[in-house]
Amino acid sequence: MHSAYGLEVSDSCVDCKIRSTGHFCNLDHELLKSFETLKYAAVYPRGAVLFVEGQSPRGVFMLCNGRIKLTTCSSDGKAIITRIAESGEVLGLSATVSDRPYMATAETLIPSQVNFIRRDDFLKFLKENGAACLRVSEHLSNNYHNSFEQVRALGLSHTAAEKLAKLILDWCEKNGKENEKGITLKLTLTHEEIAQMIGSSRETVTRLMTDFKSKQLIQIKGSTLIVPRKMMLEAMVSS
Repeated sequence: MHSAYGLEVSDSCVDCKIRSTGHFCNLDHELLKSFETLKYAAVYPRGAVLFVEGQSPRGVFMLCNGRIKLTTCSSDGKAIITRIAESGEVLGLSATVSDRPYMATAETLIPSQVNFIRRDDFLKFLKENGAACLRVSEHLSNNYHNSFEQVRALGLSHTAAEKLAKLILDWCEKNGKENEKGITLKLTLTHEEIAQMIGSSRETVTRLMTDFKSKQLIQIKGSTLIVPRKMMLEAMVSS
């Protein structure tokens, strides 16, 4: 069914049509039925905060449908977006398992369906089910790999333009759809949020976007980003 936000909502994990390979909840039937009894399902509008950096872990948040940004801040208020979570990801997993504070603030970028599982219930579920423990290990490993790639991209890129090009190429790889115009995707981030992802300023991102458009590296029509010549962006990264 659809919610008030126009979001496709699945009430049942067992009958869910959104679940796919790679999702934490892609468990066998009996295990999934046990898992479903633990969840508290909710639909959030854009801009809703699920948890805050430094907060004690209440449990895990499973993103069924939507997109969520994870942000960390310095003592002077400077923010960096550590990653954008997609459908199927579990947020707050490391904090919940280790009993340490959440390392980032989680905020919805678009209307999202999220299932919450209390920490005690989640840990008990893991103790009783080895397959679920293995799935947790896989997700923690993926998070580590993604963090390493992000540090590598930021640390080894020489210019803000190269960082932005890498970010757009990453979007193309994960969410892009190829057609006769090139690769198209939805641009849901503001220039300020993009700057927070590449460790730059909003003014720099705005200038680079204008420069990329003038060089026909990208086209922007409303909330749609088009990459007509992916190879040109790749050349910027490899040069």
